[in-house]
Amino acid sequence: MIASTRRAVVAGLGGLAASTAWRPSLADDAANYPTHNIALIVPFAPGGSTDILARVVAGNLQQSFGQPVVVENRDGASGNIGTAIVARAAPDGYTFLFNTMSVHTMNQTLFASMPFDGVKDFSPIALLAYVTNVMVVHPSVPAKTVSEVIAYAKANPGRINYASAGAGSTNHLCGALFEKMTGVQMVHVPYRGGAPAVAATVAGECQLFFTAGTQALPHVKSGALRLLAVTEGKRSPLLPDVPTVGETVPGYEMAVWYGAFGPAGMPKPIVDKLNAEISRILFLPDVKEKMAGIAVEVAKATPEELGALTARDAAKWSKTIKELGITAG
Repeated sequence: MIASTRRAVVAGLGGLAASTAWRPSLADDAANYPTHNIALIVPFAPGGSTDILARVVAGNLQQSFGQPVVVENRDGASGNIGTAIVARAAPDGYTFLFNTMSVHTMNQTLFASMPFDGVKDFSPIALLAYVTNVMVVHPSVPAKTVSEVIAYAKANPGRINYASAGAGSTNHLCGALFEKMTGVQMVHVPYRGGAPAVAATVAGECQLFFTAGTQALPHVKSGALRLLAVTEGKRSPLLPDVPTVGETVPGYEMAVWYGAFGPAGMPKPIVDKLNAEISRILFLPDVKEKMAGIAVEVAKATPEELGALTARDAAKWSKTIKELGITAG
Protein backbone atom coordinates (compact mmCIF):
# COMPACT_ATOMS: atom_id res chain seq x y z
CA MET A 1 0.00 0.00 0.00
CA ILE A 2 2.84 2.37 0.97
CA ALA A 3 4.77 1.55 -2.20
CA SER A 4 1.63 2.03 -4.23
CA THR A 5 1.01 5.38 -2.58
CA ARG A 6 4.60 6.43 -3.22
CA ARG A 7 4.29 5.45 -6.87
CA ALA A 8 1.10 7.52 -7.13
CA VAL A 9 2.76 10.56 -5.56
CA VAL A 10 5.80 10.27 -7.83
CA ALA A 11 3.56 9.83 -10.84
CA GLY A 12 1.55 12.84 -9.75
CA LEU A 13 4.67 14.96 -9.35
CA GLY A 14 5.89 13.77 -12.72
CA GLY A 15 2.59 14.75 -14.27
CA LEU A 16 2.77 18.15 -12.59
CA ALA A 17 6.30 18.68 -13.85
CA ALA A 18 5.24 17.69 -17.33
CA SER A 19 2.21 19.98 -17.23
CA THR A 20 4.27 22.98 -16.11
CA ALA A 21 7.13 22.27 -18.47
CA TRP A 22 5.19 23.08 -21.64
CA ARG A 23 3.46 26.19 -20.35
CA PRO A 24 5.29 29.31 -21.50
CA SER A 25 5.83 32.10 -19.00
CA LEU A 26 4.75 35.68 -19.73
CA ALA A 27 8.34 36.43 -20.61
CA ASP A 28 8.31 33.55 -23.10
CA ASP A 29 4.98 34.79 -24.51
CA ALA A 30 6.49 38.23 -25.07
CA ALA A 31 9.69 36.80 -26.53
CA ASN A 32 7.75 34.64 -28.99
CA TYR A 33 4.94 37.13 -29.67
CA PRO A 34 3.44 37.18 -32.18
CA THR A 35 3.12 33.64 -33.48
CA HIS A 36 0.09 34.23 -35.72
CA ASN A 37 -1.95 36.99 -37.31
CA ILE A 38 -2.98 40.15 -35.44
CA ALA A 39 -6.29 41.99 -35.84
CA LEU A 40 -5.91 45.78 -35.69
CA ILE A 41 -9.39 47.24 -35.27
CA VAL A 42 -10.30 50.72 -36.50
CA PRO A 43 -13.77 51.65 -35.21
CA PHE A 44 -14.40 54.07 -38.08
CA ALA A 45 -14.96 53.84 -41.83
CA PRO A 46 -11.99 53.51 -44.20
CA GLY A 47 -10.28 56.64 -45.48
CA GLY A 48 -10.14 58.76 -42.33
CA SER A 49 -6.93 59.77 -40.58
CA THR A 50 -7.29 56.99 -37.96
CA ASP A 51 -7.57 54.43 -40.75
CA ILE A 52 -4.65 55.91 -42.71
CA LEU A 53 -2.45 55.82 -39.61
CA ALA A 54 -3.47 52.25 -38.80
CA ARG A 55 -2.65 50.99 -42.28
CA VAL A 56 0.75 52.69 -42.35
CA VAL A 57 1.69 51.23 -38.96
CA ALA A 58 0.19 47.79 -39.75
CA GLY A 59 2.35 47.41 -42.84
CA ASN A 60 5.49 48.16 -40.87
CA LEU A 61 4.44 45.96 -37.94
CA GLN A 62 3.93 43.07 -40.32
CA GLN A 63 7.48 43.47 -41.59
CA SER A 64 8.87 43.70 -38.04
CA PHE A 65 6.92 40.80 -36.57
CA GLY A 66 6.84 38.51 -39.59
CA GLN A 67 3.13 37.89 -39.06
CA PRO A 68 0.06 39.30 -40.84
CA VAL A 69 -1.38 42.47 -39.23
CA VAL A 70 -4.88 42.87 -40.65
CA VAL A 71 -6.71 46.20 -40.33
CA GLU A 72 -10.44 45.66 -39.77
CA ASN A 73 -12.87 48.60 -40.00
CA ARG A 74 -15.75 48.07 -37.55
CA ASP A 75 -17.49 51.42 -37.66
CA GLY A 76 -20.75 52.61 -36.12
CA ALA A 77 -22.23 54.28 -33.03
CA SER A 78 -19.52 56.97 -32.81
CA GLY A 79 -16.80 54.33 -32.52
CA ASN A 80 -18.57 52.26 -29.87
CA ILE A 81 -19.15 49.15 -32.01
CA GLY A 82 -15.54 48.44 -32.96
CA THR A 83 -14.25 49.50 -29.56
CA ALA A 84 -16.63 47.08 -27.81
CA ILE A 85 -15.24 44.23 -29.92
CA VAL A 86 -11.78 44.91 -28.53
CA ALA A 87 -13.07 45.29 -24.96
CA ARG A 88 -14.50 41.74 -25.19
CA ALA A 89 -11.47 40.19 -26.93
CA ALA A 90 -8.92 37.91 -25.28
CA PRO A 91 -6.15 40.04 -23.69
CA ASP A 92 -3.37 38.21 -25.52
CA GLY A 93 -2.11 40.95 -27.84
CA TYR A 94 -3.73 39.53 -30.96
CA THR A 95 -6.61 42.02 -31.01
CA PHE A 96 -6.13 45.73 -30.31
CA LEU A 97 -7.29 48.99 -31.80
CA PHE A 98 -6.26 52.44 -32.96
CA ASN A 99 -8.80 54.90 -31.62
CA THR A 100 -9.58 58.56 -31.12
CA MET A 101 -9.58 60.03 -27.64
CA SER A 102 -13.30 60.90 -27.86
CA VAL A 103 -14.39 57.24 -27.66
CA HIS A 104 -12.44 56.62 -24.46
CA THR A 105 -12.90 59.99 -22.76
CA MET A 106 -16.24 61.42 -23.95
CA ASN A 107 -18.65 58.69 -25.03
CA GLN A 108 -19.15 57.43 -21.48
CA THR A 109 -20.84 60.76 -20.63
CA LEU A 110 -22.47 61.41 -23.99
CA PHE A 111 -24.35 58.09 -24.29
CA ALA A 112 -26.99 56.95 -21.82
CA SER A 113 -25.91 53.32 -22.25
CA MET A 114 -22.41 52.10 -23.06
CA PRO A 115 -21.07 48.58 -23.80
CA PHE A 116 -17.73 49.36 -22.13
CA ASP A 117 -15.90 51.75 -19.82
CA GLY A 118 -13.41 53.70 -21.91
CA VAL A 119 -10.82 53.75 -19.13
CA LYS A 120 -11.31 50.63 -17.03
CA ASP A 121 -11.94 48.07 -19.79
CA PHE A 122 -8.72 48.65 -21.76
CA SER A 123 -4.97 48.23 -21.57
CA PRO A 124 -3.25 51.42 -22.79
CA ILE A 125 -0.57 50.46 -25.30
CA ALA A 126 0.81 53.54 -27.07
CA LEU A 127 0.06 57.18 -27.69
CA LEU A 128 -0.01 57.54 -31.48
CA ALA A 129 -0.50 61.12 -32.60
CA TYR A 130 -2.13 64.48 -32.16
CA VAL A 131 -4.50 65.68 -34.86
CA THR A 132 -4.20 69.36 -35.67
CA ASN A 133 -7.70 70.66 -34.91
CA VAL A 134 -8.58 73.96 -36.57
CA MET A 135 -11.13 76.76 -36.46
CA VAL A 136 -12.20 77.83 -39.94
CA VAL A 137 -14.83 80.19 -41.31
CA HIS A 138 -16.51 80.66 -44.66
CA PRO A 139 -15.06 83.68 -46.53
CA SER A 140 -18.45 85.43 -46.23
CA VAL A 141 -17.76 85.96 -42.53
CA PRO A 142 -16.08 89.39 -42.14
CA ALA A 143 -13.48 88.14 -39.67
CA LYS A 144 -9.82 87.26 -40.01
CA THR A 145 -9.07 86.62 -36.33
CA VAL A 146 -10.75 84.88 -33.40
CA SER A 147 -11.44 88.21 -31.71
CA GLU A 148 -13.12 89.49 -34.87
CA VAL A 149 -15.35 86.39 -34.97
CA ILE A 150 -16.37 87.02 -31.35
CA ALA A 151 -17.16 90.68 -32.09
CA TYR A 152 -19.15 89.75 -35.21
CA ALA A 153 -21.08 87.02 -33.37
CA LYS A 154 -21.95 89.35 -30.49
CA ALA A 155 -23.17 91.98 -32.94
CA ASN A 156 -25.18 89.34 -34.84
CA PRO A 157 -26.53 86.82 -32.29
CA GLY A 158 -27.77 83.62 -33.90
CA ARG A 159 -26.48 84.57 -37.33
CA ILE A 160 -23.49 82.23 -37.34
CA ASN A 161 -24.25 78.56 -37.98
CA TYR A 162 -21.53 76.17 -36.89
CA ALA A 163 -21.35 72.70 -38.40
CA SER A 164 -20.58 69.39 -36.73
CA ALA A 165 -20.38 65.70 -37.56
CA GLY A 166 -23.27 65.09 -35.17
CA ALA A 167 -24.49 65.85 -31.68
CA GLY A 168 -21.76 65.11 -29.15
CA SER A 169 -18.94 65.08 -31.73
CA THR A 170 -15.71 66.93 -31.00
CA ASN A 171 -16.84 69.55 -33.55
CA HIS A 172 -19.98 70.10 -31.51
CA LEU A 173 -18.08 70.25 -28.22
CA CYS A 174 -15.64 72.79 -29.66
CA GLY A 175 -18.46 75.06 -30.79
CA ALA A 176 -20.48 74.73 -27.58
CA LEU A 177 -17.39 75.39 -25.45
CA PHE A 178 -16.57 78.44 -27.59
CA GLU A 179 -20.10 79.79 -27.04
CA LYS A 180 -19.90 79.22 -23.28
CA MET A 181 -16.46 80.79 -22.83
CA THR A 182 -17.07 83.85 -25.05
CA GLY A 183 -20.76 84.51 -24.37
CA VAL A 184 -21.71 84.44 -28.05
CA GLN A 185 -24.89 82.88 -29.43
CA MET A 186 -24.52 80.63 -32.47
CA VAL A 187 -26.66 77.92 -34.08
CA HIS A 188 -25.44 74.32 -34.03
CA VAL A 189 -26.15 72.44 -37.27
CA PRO A 190 -25.36 68.70 -36.97
CA TYR A 191 -24.66 66.62 -40.08
CA ARG A 192 -24.30 62.88 -40.55
CA GLY A 193 -20.52 62.82 -40.52
CA GLY A 194 -17.52 65.04 -41.07
CA ALA A 195 -17.56 65.04 -44.87
CA PRO A 196 -21.04 66.58 -45.25
CA ALA A 197 -20.23 69.08 -42.49
CA VAL A 198 -17.16 70.23 -44.40
CA ALA A 199 -19.15 70.42 -47.64
CA ALA A 200 -21.84 72.50 -45.94
CA THR A 201 -19.28 74.98 -44.64
CA VAL A 202 -17.54 75.24 -48.00
CA ALA A 203 -20.96 75.87 -49.61
CA GLY A 204 -21.76 78.60 -47.08
CA GLU A 205 -24.68 76.79 -45.45
CA CYS A 206 -22.67 77.07 -42.24
CA GLN A 207 -20.24 79.84 -41.47
CA LEU A 208 -17.99 78.27 -38.83
CA PHE A 209 -16.43 74.85 -38.33
CA PHE A 210 -14.04 73.35 -35.79
CA THR A 211 -12.51 70.27 -37.38
CA ALA A 212 -9.41 68.20 -38.05
CA GLY A 213 -6.94 69.85 -40.38
CA THR A 214 -7.14 66.67 -42.45
CA GLN A 215 -10.60 67.76 -43.57
CA ALA A 216 -10.25 71.53 -43.66
CA LEU A 217 -6.74 72.45 -44.81
CA PRO A 218 -7.19 71.45 -48.49
CA HIS A 219 -10.13 73.89 -48.63
CA VAL A 220 -8.07 76.55 -46.86
CA LYS A 221 -5.39 76.12 -49.51
CA SER A 222 -7.97 76.54 -52.30
CA GLY A 223 -9.44 79.66 -50.67
CA ALA A 224 -12.83 78.08 -49.97
CA LEU A 225 -12.30 78.40 -46.19
CA ARG A 226 -10.36 80.83 -44.00
CA LEU A 227 -8.11 79.44 -41.27
CA LEU A 228 -8.24 81.40 -38.00
CA ALA A 229 -6.72 79.25 -35.27
CA VAL A 230 -5.90 75.83 -33.85
CA THR A 231 -7.67 74.51 -30.76
CA GLU A 232 -4.75 72.87 -28.95
CA GLY A 233 -3.19 74.38 -25.85
CA LYS A 234 -0.10 75.41 -27.81
CA ARG A 235 0.66 76.21 -31.43
CA SER A 236 1.08 73.27 -33.76
CA PRO A 237 4.60 72.67 -35.12
CA LEU A 238 2.85 71.84 -38.40
CA LEU A 239 1.25 75.34 -38.47
CA PRO A 240 3.61 77.46 -36.35
CA ASP A 241 2.28 80.81 -37.58
CA VAL A 242 -1.35 80.02 -36.74
CA PRO A 243 -2.46 81.18 -33.26
CA THR A 244 -4.40 79.07 -30.78
CA VAL A 245 -7.97 79.92 -29.83
CA GLY A 246 -6.66 80.09 -26.26
CA GLU A 247 -4.47 83.08 -27.12
CA THR A 248 -7.71 85.04 -27.45
CA VAL A 249 -9.95 82.98 -25.13
CA PRO A 250 -7.75 81.99 -22.16
CA GLY A 251 -8.29 78.40 -21.04
CA TYR A 252 -9.92 77.25 -24.28
CA GLU A 253 -8.45 73.94 -25.43
CA MET A 254 -9.42 70.86 -27.41
CA ALA A 255 -6.49 68.52 -27.98
CA VAL A 256 -7.48 65.57 -30.16
CA TRP A 257 -5.19 62.56 -29.87
CA TYR A 258 -5.11 58.97 -31.07
CA GLY A 259 -4.08 55.98 -28.98
CA ALA A 260 -3.59 52.23 -29.27
CA PHE A 261 -5.55 50.18 -26.74
CA GLY A 262 -6.04 46.48 -26.08
CA PRO A 263 -8.43 44.62 -23.78
CA ALA A 264 -7.91 45.05 -20.05
CA GLY A 265 -5.48 42.55 -18.55
CA MET A 266 -2.90 42.32 -21.34
CA PRO A 267 0.47 41.00 -20.09
CA LYS A 268 2.86 43.88 -19.52
CA PRO A 269 5.72 42.32 -21.54
CA ILE A 270 3.47 42.18 -24.63
CA VAL A 271 2.18 45.72 -24.03
CA ASP A 272 5.75 46.97 -23.72
CA LYS A 273 6.82 45.13 -26.87
CA LEU A 274 3.97 46.67 -28.86
CA ASN A 275 4.64 50.12 -27.40
CA ALA A 276 8.30 50.00 -28.37
CA GLU A 277 7.68 48.81 -31.92
CA ILE A 278 4.73 51.11 -32.66
CA SER A 279 6.63 54.12 -31.28
CA ARG A 280 9.66 53.25 -33.41
CA ILE A 281 7.52 52.99 -36.55
CA LEU A 282 5.72 56.29 -35.94
CA PHE A 283 9.01 58.19 -35.96
CA LEU A 284 10.35 56.67 -39.17
CA PRO A 285 10.99 59.64 -41.50
CA ASP A 286 8.58 58.46 -44.18
CA VAL A 287 5.80 57.79 -41.66
CA LYS A 288 6.25 61.19 -39.99
CA GLU A 289 6.20 62.91 -43.37
CA LYS A 290 3.10 61.05 -44.57
CA MET A 291 1.15 61.88 -41.42
CA ALA A 292 2.31 65.50 -41.36
CA GLY A 293 0.90 65.77 -44.88
CA ILE A 294 -2.58 65.22 -43.44
CA ALA A 295 -1.98 67.48 -40.41
CA VAL A 296 -1.29 64.62 -37.99
CA GLU A 297 1.68 65.01 -35.60
CA VAL A 298 3.04 61.65 -34.45
CA ALA A 299 3.69 61.24 -30.72
CA LYS A 300 4.88 58.71 -28.20
CA ALA A 301 4.43 57.94 -24.52
CA THR A 302 4.73 54.99 -22.18
CA PRO A 303 1.63 52.84 -21.61
CA GLU A 304 1.45 54.32 -18.11
CA GLU A 305 1.54 57.87 -19.46
CA LEU A 306 -1.21 57.06 -21.96
CA GLY A 307 -3.30 55.57 -19.16
CA ALA A 308 -2.89 58.72 -17.06
CA LEU A 309 -3.75 60.95 -20.05
CA THR A 310 -6.89 58.90 -20.78
CA ALA A 311 -8.10 59.04 -17.18
CA ARG A 312 -7.35 62.76 -16.91
CA ASP A 313 -9.19 63.65 -20.14
CA ALA A 314 -12.13 61.40 -19.22
CA ALA A 315 -12.58 63.32 -15.95
CA LYS A 316 -12.16 66.68 -17.71
CA TRP A 317 -14.59 66.02 -20.53
CA SER A 318 -17.17 64.33 -18.32
CA LYS A 319 -17.37 67.52 -16.26
CA THR A 320 -17.42 69.78 -19.34
CA ILE A 321 -20.06 67.76 -21.21
CA LYS A 322 -22.34 67.76 -18.18
CA GLU A 323 -21.91 71.52 -17.76
CA LEU A 324 -22.72 72.09 -21.44
CA GLY A 325 -25.72 69.75 -21.28
CA ILE A 326 -24.70 67.84 -24.39
CA THR A 327 -25.84 64.33 -25.27
CA ALA A 328 -25.12 62.21 -28.35
CA GLY A 329 -27.81 62.23 -31.01
